[in-house]
Amino acid sequence: MTLPLAFTSAEADLLGRTADALCAWLGKPVIAEIVSEPDAGYEWALFALPLGPKDEDDNRPRVQAGGPEARFLGHCGGLGLSDGQAVDCEFLWAVQLSDLEGVRYIKVNAEGEEVAWTDTLTDLLPFDLNEVDTPPDDEDDPENGSDPAD
Repeated sequence: MTLPLAFTSAEADLLGRTADALCAWLGKPVIAEIVSEPDAGYEWALFALPLGPKDEDDNRPRVQAGGPEARFLGHCGGLGLSDGQAVDCEFLWAVQLSDLEGVRYIKVNAEGEEVAWTDTLTDLLPFDLNEVDTPPDDEDDPENGSDPAD
């Protein structure tokens, strides 16, 4: 069944790269997963930190990532999760798809509150992952301190 509000492959790729960047930035594995809500007709992507047996802090918002038909994004912090494996996690935030006019994405914080609305996914992400073309090195440019006569 195809949901009317589903992430495109480009959106899923961007969310996966965001999870990978969060792994590097936090120095911890971050799981990102697309979750389908068939009864509601939309998908959402969750971002979460896996919890270990020593993580007993009850003040953390918890979520279960994985399970049957899980759609993980990115490299899951190198965890090598197997198909169907469920993981107890600390819920960081989520992006929910919306059919509101001018609003495709809704950001949900760790407390489950809607905190941002936009039609541009990058507006909700903590990193700008758009690839930027870097200008070619100009060895003959006097501004670079090189001398074309060398």
